[in-house]
Amino acid sequence: MNNLEETYDAVVIGAGHAGCEAALALARMGIETIIFTVSMDSVAMMPCNPNIGGSSKGHLVREIDALGGEMGKNIDKTYIQSKMLNRSKGPAVHSLRAQADKVEYTKQMRITMQNTDHLTLRQAEVSEIIVDDSTSKKRVRGVRTKSGATYYAKAVIICTGVYLNARCIYGDVVNHTGPNGLSAATFLSDSLVKSGIPVRRFKTGTPARIDKRSIDFSKMEEQFGDEKITPFSFTNKAEDIAREQISCWLTYTNETTHDIIRANIDRSPLFSGAIEGTGPRYCPSIEDKVMKFADKNRHQVFIEPEGEFTNEMYIGGMSSSLPEDVQYAMYRSVPGLENAKIVRNAYAIEYDCISALMLKHTLEFKDVDGLYSAGQMNGSSGYEEAGAQGIMAGINAARKLQGKEEVVLDRSQAYIGVLIDDLVTKETKEPYRMMTSRAEYRLLLRQDNADLRLTDIGHDIGLISDERYDAFCKKRELINSEVNRLSETMVGGNKKVQAFLEAHDSTTLKTAVSLADIIKRPELDYESIEEIDAERVEIKETSLYAENISEDVINQINIEIKYDGYIKRQQSQVEHFKKLEDKKIPASLDYNDVSNLRKEARQKLNDIRPENIGQASRISGVSPADISVLLIYLNS
Repeated sequence: MNNLEETYDAVVIGAGHAGCEAALALARMGIETIIFTVSMDSVAMMPCNPNIGGSSKGHLVREIDALGGEMGKNIDKTYIQSKMLNRSKGPAVHSLRAQADKVEYTKQMRITMQNTDHLTLRQAEVSEIIVDDSTSKKRVRGVRTKSGATYYAKAVIICTGVYLNARCIYGDVVNHTGPNGLSAATFLSDSLVKSGIPVRRFKTGTPARIDKRSIDFSKMEEQFGDEKITPFSFTNKAEDIAREQISCWLTYTNETTHDIIRANIDRSPLFSGAIEGTGPRYCPSIEDKVMKFADKNRHQVFIEPEGEFTNEMYIGGMSSSLPEDVQYAMYRSVPGLENAKIVRNAYAIEYDCISALMLKHTLEFKDVDGLYSAGQMNGSSGYEEAGAQGIMAGINAARKLQGKEEVVLDRSQAYIGVLIDDLVTKETKEPYRMMTSRAEYRLLLRQDNADLRLTDIGHDIGLISDERYDAFCKKRELINSEVNRLSETMVGGNKKVQAFLEAHDSTTLKTAVSLADIIKRPELDYESIEEIDAERVEIKETSLYAENISEDVINQINIEIKYDGYIKRQQSQVEHFKKLEDKKIPASLDYNDVSNLRKEARQKLNDIRPENIGQASRISGVSPADISVLLIYLNS
């Protein structure tokens, strides 16, 4: 029988958040790409909470945008509520979060992809990875679909999300489907195993969706978006994307809720053993929370709209796999949900994924040339983590096909660097979630300065246009020139300055200080000191200032000056970190030849095969003493 055969430069399997970013990066870099999805309705689908961003995740989205990705632009088009989290804390942990219109988010991403040159969308289930193992190093040659069609390519990126051998479970009901009843991918896992890539089972879950008309919002606390929003994409201005926002709501579980869950815990597949996969520690089900935190007499429940033109409300904080009757009982015990009508049941979903220890920092498999993996397939969780891996896998696959050096972001450059380094270095026994606490240099890796950190890279690889880059360079020039000028401009204790300080309840001067020193005071900032900044009038008349000054620029000036000492301290720490990262380890090194290494360290080093001393030092089971032994060996 004759079957279809086609040839592309690259194939992307899966059109979730990782697949979309990977395919767009490849196509925009001139790589002829085809992306497969089990259903066109699943393109950039949000099967769980339709929101983008949040603590640390907002950092990832802004970094994706700074590199030239699409997620930030898409949520700016489709948000229904936007809020900057952690405003009361320092800028290192400020994180943007936006509730999306679920249907519109998918629609807009699909429109973008369908109108991208060099990109073909195809609805089909990929059942086989074609690997050539006739040489000493395995090489990917393409994929084969369930229908028997063959698509040859030199690069393949696996972005299957939660669809591999997926099954959705609540109570004793088991549906062998992906999320929202879409088809699962049932053949690819066997192909991976045959290629020497073992898989494991993870699980995640989602709460019920409840009809808005059955909710009594008078018993809940209304949650508003920010009056003045902050765009996710550095290409957008707040005034250009401003729109009327939709409220979210806050309520709480209670002891009645918890008693219902405890009384039926034996019917939960999570506790009966019916679910085998490991779930996310930092996004537990409500039954997990009740059983593990028995001292808590209530838990937060966020009621969030799924879109502008739907009555479905997402019940955040009450993910569950309990039976249908128990779901009704526990939801109706929550204030405001006494008469709740469920539109979609809560469920857990199990799926196959891999250990990312098999991957290089480029997200290419160590043992299969040209084969990459990104997103939840790598044992992570979340749309943002997926998108971040997707754009990096796409960039690196494209660069390899172009014969150019691949791009690896390190832990001092980006949250994306922290995310990928953790995945490929540290053994993740549960779905990995990004958190600000995972980043050692988080004062340098703020969400507000993602463009200053990464736009140069995005432009160099061809994902940032010259026009956008020119605008960025002018912005950076203005920030740097103003910070330098303010640091060098001295003011003394004349009457005007002293009167200004007294008027702002600030200590008067006893000696001359720089304007930057004045700004460092908590009660003062760049804008408020304008009346004692004699050069400001002249500066404001320059084209650089007039054309580029913005709230974002002012914010950067304030942060650079106010946190100068802390920033310099972290920059010093980064210099030490870079020395360890620069100390490369030969790929051919057999750690069994390194005497005095502990047995566990030798085993872990041989398994993971770190690329440098820095990565080796972060492997669980490798001690500082082992690193000293390794350094002595390498220097001998």
